[in-house]
Amino acid sequence: MDSNDARIILVTRRTRLEELVARHNTLEQARFYVERLGGGFEDYVSEDGTYRSVVDQAERDLKNWGRVQRLERTFLPNYLFAAKDIVVVVGQDGLVANTMKYLDGQPVIAINPDPKRNEGVLLPFGPSELIPILRETLGKGRPRASISLAEARLNDGQVLHAVNDFFIGPRRHTTASYRITYGEREEFQMSSGVIVSTGLGSTGWVRSIVMGAERIAQASGTSIEQDRLLSGMQWDSRALLFAVREPYAGVAAQTDLVIGRVDSEQPLSLESAMAEEGVIFSDGMLDDAIAFNAGARVDVTVAARTGMLVM
Repeated sequence: MDSNDARIILVTRRTRLEELVARHNTLEQARFYVERLGGGFEDYVSEDGTYRSVVDQAERDLKNWGRVQRLERTFLPNYLFAAKDIVVVVGQDGLVANTMKYLDGQPVIAINPDPKRNEGVLLPFGPSELIPILRETLGKGRPRASISLAEARLNDGQVLHAVNDFFIGPRRHTTASYRITYGEREEFQMSSGVIVSTGLGSTGWVRSIVMGAERIAQASGTSIEQDRLLSGMQWDSRALLFAVREPYAGVAAQTDLVIGRVDSEQPLSLESAMAEEGVIFSDGMLDDAIAFNAGARVDVTVAARTGMLVM
């Protein structure tokens, strides 16, 4: 691709300071709120300054290589990405995941603006590496990691994708009720919800559920074989992993189908029995949740499309 023809989408997020100012109207009111509660405000200011500096410099540098469109995270669900776009994400890790679920193979260059604050599992590059990596990406000489996505498809035609995981359950901290079908087996359940994880997300939320179950089993003097689940899956695995949170055993509710590997031979479906407040959201983003109330049925599978992270 000629650099003059490149369209580069620079994905950003609001900092904690920007969110505080949006909530309290002015910088001084935000400062007063934080300091009145005994918190330190300067860390918010420092973080904001570092992030803004990296984003502004990235935008200036990228303009020498193509047409640049800056895109704030909240606009991702409604943005139409083109097949030849190159996407630059100035992280955290979660922003990479939130971005990738709206893509279909476009290369993602992920920049860690502040290694002291960000873990950077999905942020392999520092700000100074952006242009050399972009140059290699344009020339198709840079290796890329394929990342499998999950797909939730409802019986009304709505579709949602996930890079890390889906949450299926109640919007608030109440009880989810649903019928779960896993392979040839099915049962009615009541729980705190169901997590369905991709290979990338298999060492995240779903792993914490498994680890919690293991610790509880140990404390009660029993044991469970969870080593394989705790080790996670490959990022490009064509399988998912589901786990039920806090399943309730009762007269009508069962607890046999609480964890398993989802693939073409062992599909996963859920039918909601919640009158209201049922939701499905992905990667921790409740803003783009879809309703999952009585009569709704969802099939969760590995998506046909994949994410592509420049390495």
